[in-house]
Amino acid sequence: MVNGTVFNIQHFSLNDGPGIRTVVFLKGCPLSCGWCHNPEGKEPGKQLLFNPKACVGCGRCAAVCPQQAHRLENGEHRLDRTRCTVCGACAAVCPNGALEVLGKQSSVEEVMAEIAKDDLFFGKDGGVTVSGGEPFSQPDFVLCLLKRCREKGYSVCIETSGFAKGENIDACAPYVDRFLFDIKETDRQRHRQWVGVDNERILANLARLNRRQATVILRCPIIPEVNDRLEHLEAIAALANRYDAVQGVELMPYHPLGLAKAAQIGGQQTYDRTTFLEKETASDYVAYMQKRTDKPVSLG
Repeated sequence: MVNGTVFNIQHFSLNDGPGIRTVVFLKGCPLSCGWCHNPEGKEPGKQLLFNPKACVGCGRCAAVCPQQAHRLENGEHRLDRTRCTVCGACAAVCPNGALEVLGKQSSVEEVMAEIAKDDLFFGKDGGVTVSGGEPFSQPDFVLCLLKRCREKGYSVCIETSGFAKGENIDACAPYVDRFLFDIKETDRQRHRQWVGVDNERILANLARLNRRQATVILRCPIIPEVNDRLEHLEAIAALANRYDAVQGVELMPYHPLGLAKAAQIGGQQTYDRTTFLEKETASDYVAYMQKRTDKPVSLG
């Protein structure tokens, strides 16, 4: 039995592939994007989320914590993460959901049972999307899950950074209807600066999917003062033009929601802009790219 570490299953999603979809978010990612929108997906193991805005200062967590990681000082909750073992005792008694364990070991059948709650709504366009984190950080679990989805007749998308072993992509590709393939930065050195690795493997895997005649949508986060350069947009358009597998491009405007989530799991982002990328600016980028490729370009 192959188990995976899941940090969320989102029902009735309209933003992660066509139609109504169930999105399975897996933990673990080898990249270090400074603007990560799902920072809780980076670490492979369990993490404790603490939302201080939801805390009512009842002290129940301090009473049950075996490691004495929680305490109240002048009515304010303090969490010592160096003591925390993520046992989950505190989250179990928190009356307001201020504490939550992120990351649960789940079997393929347990995940399939969650997906089945939605399958009446999938219709001809909807289905399942596997996301993360980086799904290929858990290649054995992903492959088993994709096979079961195929057996059930579900349409499957997989959202990937492309930074994965080629053999894992090859193994999964026959069971994937659409790859939502991230292109974060087309300049190799800037990619290393902002993501932690260069983009050589990512571009090689995009070429690999093209050889396999896969269906690919390029998903491109647009991060102000990082990759919002016209030459970057032109390079994305060039990739779309180069590969027949690429069926379209989605520009993903930056949002700051990852900042709060990073703080709630005890981390921080290296990119800390607190405002959204303006929709008008993002629409201008779509129009600019659309003049440079025949593939459809849209906002994600």
